Amino acid sequence: MISLDRDGQIATLTLNRGVTNALNLEFINEFASLIQEIKADETIRGLLLESSNDKFFCIGLDLPQLISLSRGEFTGFYRSFNRICLELYAMPKPTIAVITGHAIAGGCILALLCDYRYIAEGRKLMGLNEIQLGVPVPFIADCILRDLVGVRYSREITETGDFYPPDQTLQMGMVDKVLPLEEVRSAAREKIELLSEMPSQAFAMIKNNRVEGVVQQVMKQNEAKEDAFVEQWYSENTRRLLQEAASKF
Repeated sequence: MISLDRDGQIATLTLNRGVTNALNLEFINEFASLIQEIKADETIRGLLLESSNDKFFCIGLDLPQLISLSRGEFTGFYRSFNRICLELYAMPKPTIAVITGHAIAGGCILALLCDYRYIAEGRKLMGLNEIQLGVPVPFIADCILRDLVGVRYSREITETGDFYPPDQTLQMGMVDKVLPLEEVRSAAREKIELLSEMPSQAFAMIKNNRVEGVVQQVMKQNEAKEDAFVEQWYSENTRRLLQEAASKF
């Protein structure tokens, strides 16, 4: 589902679960194992996260599979998802999301976890449409988004559930660069190589200063927020909305 390639000091994780890279428990477990491997390997000094295709970076949660889970099974999945989100967000190495296709819901969250986001021009949409499915944006993503783009834009993004084209995501501050498709990977590679040459301990300390406020906020409240999300996931109205969305998946 995910390939790990190493080129010198740079690791590339390529999402490769069909066209959509939908997130299920098996995918999240594989992703978690690879993140831990990269984090522990001192020879790896930078990470690129990308998709194997140019249609989807990631569509988000695998709704057809996840809505069939018992409450206990889904709770386990959701907690695993949040745990790996925190791991990637706080990784003391530079990370860049290379977005060559739509990054929707959970896929948008994966991109937000990285230090930088480079997106291709054209119809490459990003957004958090959880509200349209009857659930809140996961707490960690809500905190990261607000820290990244500010209250005004985060309010618009989370409360409407809209999808945005590259130029608008750049204006909002969701992404750092919009580039032609044929240039986005090479530009991200150039940036991650530059960052990887910086003194690693100093970089880790600077990054920690940037992310620690969000990390502390999440760790303090996350268990209660997870319980509230799961409760809403199994509410009657949300189940109806999830079933409708899954039928179009």
